[in-house]
Amino acid sequence: MRRSAVLRHLSVLALCLATALPAQQPAPTQAPAPAPRYDRTAYEHTSADIPMRDGLTLHVEIYTPRNATEPLPFLFQRTPYGVAGAGGRLTGGYSDLADEGYIFVFQDIRGRYKSEGTFVMQRPPRPVDSPAQAIDEGTDTHDTIEWLLKNVPKNNGRVGMLGVSYDGWTAAMGMLGGHPALRAVSPQASPADMFLGDDFHHNGAFRLSYGFEYAYLTEASKENSDFDFDRYDTYDWYLGLGPLSNVQSKVLKGKTLPTWTDFVNHPNYDGFWQRQAMRPYLTRVTVPTLNVAGWWDQEDFYGPVTIYRELEKHDQRAQNFLVVGPWRHGGWSGGPGQKLGKIDFGSPTGEYYRRSIQAPFFAHYLKDRGTLSQPEATVFESGSNRWRTFDSWPPKRATTRSLYFHANGTLSFDPPTSSDGSTHDAYVSDPANPVPYRPRPIEPTYYPKGSGWYTWLLEDQRFVQRRPDVLSWETEPLTEDVVVAGEITAKLFASTTGGDADWIVKLIDVYPEKYEPDFKLGGYELMVANDVFRGRFWKSFEHPVALVPDAVTPFTVDLHTQSYRFQKGHRIMVQVQSTWFPIIDRNPQTWVPNIFQAKASDFKAQTHRVWRTPGQASRVEIQTVAP
Repeated sequence: MRRSAVLRHLSVLALCLATALPAQQPAPTQAPAPAPRYDRTAYEHTSADIPMRDGLTLHVEIYTPRNATEPLPFLFQRTPYGVAGAGGRLTGGYSDLADEGYIFVFQDIRGRYKSEGTFVMQRPPRPVDSPAQAIDEGTDTHDTIEWLLKNVPKNNGRVGMLGVSYDGWTAAMGMLGGHPALRAVSPQASPADMFLGDDFHHNGAFRLSYGFEYAYLTEASKENSDFDFDRYDTYDWYLGLGPLSNVQSKVLKGKTLPTWTDFVNHPNYDGFWQRQAMRPYLTRVTVPTLNVAGWWDQEDFYGPVTIYRELEKHDQRAQNFLVVGPWRHGGWSGGPGQKLGKIDFGSPTGEYYRRSIQAPFFAHYLKDRGTLSQPEATVFESGSNRWRTFDSWPPKRATTRSLYFHANGTLSFDPPTSSDGSTHDAYVSDPANPVPYRPRPIEPTYYPKGSGWYTWLLEDQRFVQRRPDVLSWETEPLTEDVVVAGEITAKLFASTTGGDADWIVKLIDVYPEKYEPDFKLGGYELMVANDVFRGRFWKSFEHPVALVPDAVTPFTVDLHTQSYRFQKGHRIMVQVQSTWFPIIDRNPQTWVPNIFQAKASDFKAQTHRVWRTPGQASRVEIQTVAP
């Protein structure tokens, strides 16, 4: 093709793309590594115990560049997991930051490791009319910053906070404290609501294996403690446990885990959970905020997206940003980030984030270095394996399409008609034989010798497809790409012969049987989005009600958000099931006021039906943009 023809072709192509995706901004590119300003291996280490307003002390480890040539800002991280050896991060996941030069401060939060006081899981903010000596994570952050500014020499009076998971939550809580020296915060994979969508519950369904093992990890002693299972496959252990009431009587016995007690005493979305939830406190953007999430985060995906959305309502200065990549929980904080499980995303996405997004963000706001060109939303579009940027998330121009369930396990964008014949699909859900959430054996969550926990959201779903208690609907091979960019929501019309039921919905990319990029992925069924909804909460999370046997009931299951390209030649599948064990506890499927107090006799097999008539059209709604 001649040069003039090429230029005309490219101009037309650019115009078409601009018209199709007006909300999209130019795709980001990997910045070259800047010359290090400081030696990441040459930081001096000191320790301190800092007094809080109530007289107790919290322990910190401080790392300062040797021979600093200028006053430097602090980068501050608060954690329940212990700060001994935290300096190793300066040559690991924080190496780009260490090359730039900061005073790094790592703190044991109250009641953990070397810090005094009592640890309280997700300690809620103190009431506004509390006495001056009342404490919370915000006051501990404030008091620590005050001490650092006065006692650590050669600082420039600015502080940034960051952290992943619980450390991301403490960063967000510190942001709410509003210390004037705090100039930039990056809450990464922070939980935002422990009943609706993060670690301990999803839509009211209790995350059993994670909830029990995490409570034991953080509360069995002042330091991390792994529960000693008597077998390798915890699926068998949890099934043999029986009703949840046996946890205290037969496992913990005389030992008390405060968080487990809270689970038992607060089975619904009452004031206890609502006081912890972050949404009511996110009423202003106090500092520039970089919210970070992973599409396959097995612990806290709901949280960072929720924090971003709530802050966005009040972001008058365009200082609230979102970054989501193809990562597991915290997968962006170390390592290349190119592969996750068996899936290769084609580039070192973690390195890109740390060098081209995180490092410039803090350098700009804490050191006035560079002109920040951070887009509103930077998301990785898996499938095509490329970064995309948008001026809002979800994109303003995204449109909603529905994938409808049909007879004979078919799925299509066409709604059902009366000529489809049958009206529903049915299965028997038996709590005595629950569907495993990942292929067995299921190791302990944080098993020190290796666990599939970290990548279970990318497991090939063929391991459950032929079970009689898992329903599947599948499209024909796609004739063009389908590009998801935004919300994914399941709208189920379902009934049960019992008084309660869980509904698990999975949106899946089915690879072609002959997959040329990697023959080992032929026919692979990759979960793109998923979640569970506990049926008793269909009217209200605060006030559950029994389901009426055999009554068709509408259930809305939030499958959250995604940026994903279902490619031409692939198929789209939806699966529905009612057990996901032991990540989700077993629903008795009979009505009991509190499942934590259910008896063995309460657990009954029930028949569940998913309806697909014109008036009760079960479907999954996806927001899409033009291919």
